[in-house]
Amino acid sequence: MAADAPHSHDHGSELSEMQLRVRALESILTEKGYVDPAALDQIVENFETRIGPHIGARIVARAWRDPEFKRQLLADADQAANALAAGETETHHLIAVENTATLHNIVVCTLCSCYPWSVLGLPPVWYKSAPYRSRTVIDPKGVLAEFGVKLPPESEVRIWDSTAETRFLVVPMRPAGTDGWSEDELARLVTRDSMVGTGLPLSPSEVKR
Repeated sequence: MAADAPHSHDHGSELSEMQLRVRALESILTEKGYVDPAALDQIVENFETRIGPHIGARIVARAWRDPEFKRQLLADADQAANALAAGETETHHLIAVENTATLHNIVVCTLCSCYPWSVLGLPPVWYKSAPYRSRTVIDPKGVLAEFGVKLPPESEVRIWDSTAETRFLVVPMRPAGTDGWSEDELARLVTRDSMVGTGLPLSPSEVKR
């Protein structure tokens, strides 16, 4: 194609307005020497690969397989999670809450966006949004339905409000048909949303063993 030929592809940015603002701010701080791009990249890399939902999934999977570990997790989540992570991360003021056939837990931060980064990684955009933070308290079953979680009318929904001092991890119910599954196999069923309470674990038919 000649250099002066018309272009048919779209040059529009795929980034959101907020992402563009963050990029611009990062560029300014980098130019002024306040921020080291390599350090920022390492932080993001840590949360995406070393610290992320896979750690929470391992915790849940262990709780599903090991009743004693689950007892310890529900009694002292920090100690149990830190022991399992073995130095990969460290939790502080983490509380684990368990879903049952009659009780469903959902986590929100009504004041800002406090989130258990150490076990779930980076928080999703919707968790930080004002509609989620306000509507979850007012109409939790309605919010859950929008996420595709439909509970029986008699089910109780318990809302846990995260703060700067206290974060929560939901231990979802173990899917049926997983008897004999290994911890690694079970961890593949655990989704980030199921550990926030806005989703359910995957079913055995949705993953390949």
